[in-house]
Amino acid sequence: MKPNMGTVDKAVRILAAVVIAALYFTNVISGTLALVLLVLAGIFIVTSLISFCPLYWPLGISTRKKETEVK
Repeated sequence: MKPNMGTVDKAVRILAAVVIAALYFTNVISGTLALVLLVLAGIFIVTSLISFCPLYWPLGISTRKKETEVK
């Protein structure tokens, strides 16, 4: 697994997960929608922690900065 997520991408995903959790725990969202969003929030957290998005890989997407080669 080669990392394919940049810092901003990870921060946005973590922020979205926190917002979803806050909405759930304040009872703004409930039912099936809440469960689907909580699963999505969990996926966002996991992918952010490992810096790898499985959906980016087959599409060849990477939000990481290009590393410069030092000679």
